[in-house]
Amino acid sequence: MTRRQAREEAFILIFEKVFNQDSVEDILELAAETRDLTPDEYIKTVFSGVYDKLDLLDEIISKNAIGWNIKRISKTALCVLRLAIYEIKFIDAIPVAVSINEAVELCKKYATSEDASFVNGILSTVAKSI
Repeated sequence: MTRRQAREEAFILIFEKVFNQDSVEDILELAAETRDLTPDEYIKTVFSGVYDKLDLLDEIISKNAIGWNIKRISKTALCVLRLAIYEIKFIDAIPVAVSINEAVELCKKYATSEDASFVNGILSTVAKSI
C-alpha cells in the first residue's frame, strides 16, 4: 500500500469515527473484517493519534478558521484538516507541503472544490504558525 493509499484509508477511518461511538480499536477491527483492510503502522498511528489529540487539533483549526465556527465546517473538510494537521505537527518524516497537497487532493476527491480551497488556506496558515 502506498503512503497516499494509507493516508486515504486513515481519512476514511477518521471520517467513520465522526459518526460512530466505537473505540478506535473496534473501528480498525471492523474495517479489517468488512473491508479486508490491513492497517499499516502509518494508518494505526494517524488514526489513533488524531483521536488522542482531537482537542488540540480542533483548537488549532478553530484558531485558524477565522470567521468560521468549527461546527460549520463540513465533516469531510474537518476530517481532512485533522489528519493533515496531525501529520504536520507530529510526523516529522512527512514534509509539510506533502501533507497540505495530499489534504487538498482528498478534498477534491471526497468533498468540493470550495472545501479544497478552504482546507488549503487553513493548512497554509497553520504551516506558517508552526
